[in-house]
Amino acid sequence: MKTAKQWFDEYAISHQNSTNQRIHYICVPIIYFSLIGLLMSIPTAILEDTFELYNPLLENWAVVVGLLISVFYMRLGFWQCIEMLFVMLLCVVGNFWLSKNIPLLSTSFILFIGGWIGQFWGHKVEGKKPSFAKDVQFLLIGPLWLIQKLSKKKN
Repeated sequence: MKTAKQWFDEYAISHQNSTNQRIHYICVPIIYFSLIGLLMSIPTAILEDTFELYNPLLENWAVVVGLLISVFYMRLGFWQCIEMLFVMLLCVVGNFWLSKNIPLLSTSFILFIGGWIGQFWGHKVEGKKPSFAKDVQFLLIGPLWLIQKLSKKKN
């Protein structure tokens, strides 16, 4: 398996243009947040029927999927996993709050589509295909690359 640095270096190849990077700073969090919202919109009865038990940990599909993809992040490194678990927790809490005030499914859908439109526009500006066209695992690397990139800017 590739190291986090190898993933980041390969991801960075198609993210050199400053306009594309700025678009990613906005659109990657929007896509990630909205994806959590879409997963949270799946009725929990499906979970209860599928697993034939009620478990508060399995309260929604976002938690289930989050736990599954955490294995990928843990293989990259402990701190990468902790960072992404924190981001996931913020997104779950944010979406929970959002769901109390506006329709979560439709809002998440609109944000998700808008975020992807922005991403594809950024790659048109860049003149390079999105990394996930080469390997779908880059969809999991994008948010972590963004955290890494932003943390370096603060130093």
